[in-house]
Amino acid sequence: MNLAHILETSAFLFPDRPAIREGGIVMTYEKLNDQANRIATGLIKMGVKPGEHVGICAPNSAEWIAFYFGVLKAGAVAVTLSSLLSREELVLLIDHAKPRFLYTTEARLNDLKPLRDSGLLEQTICPGGDLDLPQLAGMGSGIFKAINRGRKSTATILYTGGTTGTPKGVMLTHEGINFSSGIIAYFERSQETDVALCFMPFNHVFGQIHVMNSTIFSAGCLELLPSFDLERILELTESGRVTKFYSVPTVYIRLLTIGGLKRKLGKVRYCFSAGASMAMEIVKKWKEQTGITISESYGQTEAMPVTYNHYYPEKHVVGSVGQAVHCVEIQIRDTSGKLLKQGQEGEICVRGPIVMKGYLNNPEGTKDAFWGRDWLRTGDIGRQDSNGYLYIVDRLKELIITGGENVYPREVEEALYAKPEVQECAVVGFPDKEWGERVVAFIIPKPGAGIVPDECKAFLKTRLAAYKVPKEYIVKSEFPKSPAGKVLKRELKRQHVEGTA
Repeated sequence: MNLAHILETSAFLFPDRPAIREGGIVMTYEKLNDQANRIATGLIKMGVKPGEHVGICAPNSAEWIAFYFGVLKAGAVAVTLSSLLSREELVLLIDHAKPRFLYTTEARLNDLKPLRDSGLLEQTICPGGDLDLPQLAGMGSGIFKAINRGRKSTATILYTGGTTGTPKGVMLTHEGINFSSGIIAYFERSQETDVALCFMPFNHVFGQIHVMNSTIFSAGCLELLPSFDLERILELTESGRVTKFYSVPTVYIRLLTIGGLKRKLGKVRYCFSAGASMAMEIVKKWKEQTGITISESYGQTEAMPVTYNHYYPEKHVVGSVGQAVHCVEIQIRDTSGKLLKQGQEGEICVRGPIVMKGYLNNPEGTKDAFWGRDWLRTGDIGRQDSNGYLYIVDRLKELIITGGENVYPREVEEALYAKPEVQECAVVGFPDKEWGERVVAFIIPKPGAGIVPDECKAFLKTRLAAYKVPKEYIVKSEFPKSPAGKVLKRELKRQHVEGTA
């Protein structure tokens, strides 16, 4: 088995179909597979052996995809790093993963010089580096078959969470990503005629597996943008070139402020949100304005996807992330590991082929991430109904305890989104001498709207218990966010405490 077989199969069945569109450039499946073969055989000539690590630290591009599959075809492990890492973060993660070679950009060469001088990094592949990608590909052959690897062999390593302390490099297997890609294509009814718009970074599980790999699996076309660009996104959708739209809640919230949205979506037939929980109010408004249901699934870097909310409108449940996908089991447990009854809230635990192999060079972290040998502890709080639909309550680590009562930020955020003046919100807990923690709401108002704290309190008191109602309301023009579009609540708190924003 090799994950790269999905590219080889699509190239065999649909050689002339476009695999990637990037600006005015189109790369067919035959060309993408040929390029990946040349990179793979070039890497092998340079001495790369099966199981060795090869890094990628560059923005999304057709070359990124070709290099990724070239690494896999050579039997090596693709270590995918964010192109936005600081110098310190990049050095930390390369020191942790120890890739022999790194595909990157010329702009990162100064950051990488200490690693090159120390011998930790053997080769940089970029313009101005030890060799560039055309030189590497020129060393290889276009005729090659991916080297077979064991089902449980690591295919790729993605880093999750912060980059301080012990790095968490998630080891994902050939079998796991292959299974995930097929499951996503199945639930999305993907076809070779689909065009998926992708501006999510490929170092993130959403961009790499959910969008890129599942599209390659189904022989669809990836319409690439290097990053989020609202004007360009609307140009592409309105032109009728895009059939599948993937994004995060903050982007859907922003799009809802645009007039004539249904017309501007063109031929988009499928919308999907991930990266953070989607408020029910936003799902309802999107359906009203566009006629399209925003589909959701639940997963994380360590296990993706766990559930899928159904494509069929009559089976889609607003507020839920759906039922477990094939071959995946879900349990709800308390903090001691005890199995809870149906409907009770507790930590979501999962097992199945989508679960990670473990954390790289972190046996203690891997042990702590599981109950027993195979039940992954997600760190998320949820509950299941009698039909097996899963409801995400909140992150275990984001739970606010105020006056001895538990407050889940997501519940408060759901209530705030029902207030017409609120465009986006984030609820966090601040230390408080009297209450232990006090509930604080950060709010971005809709254009032209104002936020009056007393009105917010009165509004929320009709929807929430008194202890859940925020004691403080802070108006912001924007929120700090990760490259994947997730609101960084810890950074939001830090900025407010330090008065830097």
